Amino acid sequence: MSGAWLLLFFMLSCKKDSAAKSTVITTVNTDTMAACPVSLTQQTPAGKTIHGVNWACPGDNFSSTVLVLSGLSATDDYAAVTAKANAILSGIVTNTGANTIRIPINYVTASSNWWNAYSGVIDAATAKGLNVIIGFWEASSSGDGKVDDDTQFWAMWKIVLQKYGCNPKVYFEIFNEPHGYSLADWSAVCAKWLSNYPTIPRAHVLIDGTGYATDITGVGADSRFAGCLLSVHNYTFFNSGSITTVSAWESKLAAAVGAYSSRAVLTEFGDTMNTGIDYTGAILGSEDIAYIQGMTNEVRNLNMGSVYWPGVRTGDGYAMEALNGSGTNLTLTNVNTYGLSRLQYSWGVGTGGTDQFYTGAYYRLINVNSGDVLDVNGASTSIGGNLIQWTQNGGNNQQWIIADGTAGYYTVVNRNSNLYLDVNNASTADGAGIVQSASSTNNSEQWQLVAISTGIYKVVNKNSGLALTVNGASKTAGAGIIQSAYTGNTNQQWMIVQE
Repeated sequence: MSGAWLLLFFMLSCKKDSAAKSTVITTVNTDTMAACPVSLTQQTPAGKTIHGVNWACPGDNFSSTVLVLSGLSATDDYAAVTAKANAILSGIVTNTGANTIRIPINYVTASSNWWNAYSGVIDAATAKGLNVIIGFWEASSSGDGKVDDDTQFWAMWKIVLQKYGCNPKVYFEIFNEPHGYSLADWSAVCAKWLSNYPTIPRAHVLIDGTGYATDITGVGADSRFAGCLLSVHNYTFFNSGSITTVSAWESKLAAAVGAYSSRAVLTEFGDTMNTGIDYTGAILGSEDIAYIQGMTNEVRNLNMGSVYWPGVRTGDGYAMEALNGSGTNLTLTNVNTYGLSRLQYSWGVGTGGTDQFYTGAYYRLINVNSGDVLDVNGASTSIGGNLIQWTQNGGNNQQWIIADGTAGYYTVVNRNSNLYLDVNNASTADGAGIVQSASSTNNSEQWQLVAISTGIYKVVNKNSGLALTVNGASKTAGAGIIQSAYTGNTNQQWMIVQE
């Protein structure tokens, strides 16, 4: 994938000339492929350790010529590429904290003299301790989501793997966005790749999901791919343009990943960074903010890896880093600190804005123990309506406005009823039920939100000093909400995120 609009053009208008493509899957002579150390081949795939950005070509990674990454020149030799790569990679590491870069490969690049120079990127990255994902991109002349030339495809991979197959920092993505294949046909290609290169550690092989890598559940369920990582992509332009809630984006990624989050890496996701959008702030109907928050929330929630598109790419409004200077005097600057904050949040670093509550925003309170949300029972709009936990469904009765109260306390107002989170009859008793009530000056409607960890809070009533609790530590939808003395149990802890 390169620019958002170019890929959208491919999706809408590419001619699917599948008949012109070879359907023969060639067996490769692996005699010259060295066996990797047992310690490497026995690694368990750990997608969660991949925290990275894409480094892409300024024109397009879909290219019929050699791939020249932004900042490089086709006339560079190995020394020049290495020097430039060192400068750019230093900027990536310093500015973002990434431990991985993802770069493209094609047959022309691997089979020409440019390969000797291009290798300088990989060598410079691994020398810095960075992981490198090398992914195959088809030619721009095709765009049909299939291997362009069967013979060249296998020959290219043999060249790459002979050089880097046993490098513990290098990963291999068989094919970027195989949208021209059915699940069965794509699985056959991947199975043959693994058969052709049996010495390559499976924990270092990435298999894209079907379509534009938008669903990994099919390949994830295939036992032939056990031990491999799984690559998933998602963008706003893959969808209808009407998804404006964080929870909907979270659900979309969760569905695409299914039961395979431990092996999953979101190798492409991104949005406009050069217009100053505050991706940590209030959503207020913005699809872009909802998308970035939803993707990064779910990556973190599923404990999977992510690689932003793109970290560095000249002329791309999605780029996280701006490339400055020329020659070997290259530097990077952050384009959007809010977007970077959310990317780092997906990696488990920083708060991504979860430590602030915004005027006009709606929030979900998700119980850490059960995963269910704070809900007004039956979507009641009546004073005295009971609070329960319930499965997330996006209903307004599961959404809350958090507003400043007094002296560090907040009021918590239901979006559906416009009534306030309250302790029944302003009780100070342990075990008293939680209800919704009309606005008043009672301290029982004031709540202190105390951070336990990033985005997770204990919610303490000002009147009683007791904490918002799921009764009996139940994990059952419909369980009641009470107040009780805080003990540190997860049924008293709430993840607070925007809807």
